[in-house]
Amino acid sequence: MTTSLTSPPRPALFRLPDFRRLWIGDTVSQAGTAVTVLALPLVAIGPLDASPFEAGLLVMCEYLGFLLLGLPAGAWVDRMRRRRVMIVGDLGRAALLATLPLAAWLGVLTLPQLYAVAFGLSVCTAFFDIAYQSHLPQLVDEERLMEANVALEASRTVTAAGGPGAGGALVAAVTAPVALAVDAVSFLASALFLSRIRRPDPRPARAPGARLREEVAEGLRFVFRDRLLRALTLTAAISNLCGTIGTSMLLVLLAGELGLSPFLCGLVFTAEALGGFLGSLLTTRIAARLGERRAMGASVVVSGVLWLLALPFFQADGRYAVACVLQGLGWTAFMTFKISSVALRQRLTPAPLLGRVTATFRFVVWGCMPLGALVGGLVGQYAGVRTALWAGAVGELLAVVPLLAVTARGHGALDI
Repeated sequence: MTTSLTSPPRPALFRLPDFRRLWIGDTVSQAGTAVTVLALPLVAIGPLDASPFEAGLLVMCEYLGFLLLGLPAGAWVDRMRRRRVMIVGDLGRAALLATLPLAAWLGVLTLPQLYAVAFGLSVCTAFFDIAYQSHLPQLVDEERLMEANVALEASRTVTAAGGPGAGGALVAAVTAPVALAVDAVSFLASALFLSRIRRPDPRPARAPGARLREEVAEGLRFVFRDRLLRALTLTAAISNLCGTIGTSMLLVLLAGELGLSPFLCGLVFTAEALGGFLGSLLTTRIAARLGERRAMGASVVVSGVLWLLALPFFQADGRYAVACVLQGLGWTAFMTFKISSVALRQRLTPAPLLGRVTATFRFVVWGCMPLGALVGGLVGQYAGVRTALWAGAVGELLAVVPLLAVTARGHGALDI
């Protein structure tokens, strides 16, 4: 008589209480952020009458923290309790956003304050996101990293789907500065849920005599000496650089030149979020059918083509609906690259290096975004807003080149 030993079935992902708390906290925070995506630039474009260049500077400040502090932030996070970093980041963002409705109520709101708040948000987000991606592997096992990333990305896109549309209605009802208070409350709720995670969060062991510069250099070497990680980083960097050239001017076109209402302006972000949600659900299936290498390459190319096709349809008539659909489908396609690259980076990186590797990635990839916003603002100011949108969309098609270069060399790791 033979007996077979089987391991007990693993509990469903959302039955893991610590992951569930992380997921709820992140979802609540993202719902508020979806309002800010629309409300912050509308404050600049509307009440403060910002020019295209000034609007581009605001977008630049929203990502400047990743460029200035991205690399040392990773080394600092690897020395600290990661969950504590996330909670402090949430509380900092709540405090910064709360200053805007207060200043508007007192009649002293200015563009420099908007720039300062946007920069402060980018610094807090830089630390939060590095700690967040480094802490996730402590809450789920390696086999579930892809599933966990899909779940988090899906919830982000679901909340983002309703956020901008609801944000547009909220802005119309109570003005943009007051709408930003909603995001401040969401960050407080996120901090509350994160504080309830029970998994131990010990301070990482630090090598005796380790110096910040050496730790930062170690993260850089790990990313750029690995052909696969280097290709993923450069592909994402080119996509973000060129994408931000155009997107920094999108609301200037919609709210400024076309005169669309806040609600209609929010619809394009809702379409992007719905497309991203659909893409997140399809990511695992697409990667399994095509292989990660072909799936990520196709993801970048197809999304770039769809975003390029959307541009002529951004008009103040029925063609705007077509633009929103094409923009959303572009995000459906792009999610395969976005989710697969994060999960792959987490699998390939040793736990003690996760913070620094994530910081290196964010420094390069998100550090390109303030530069793209600055270029977009300059092109929009002196060559026209639509010219900036076309330049960004055409340039985004080049993002696939580093990925194609490494696959042409037969780097088999992409076929996972």
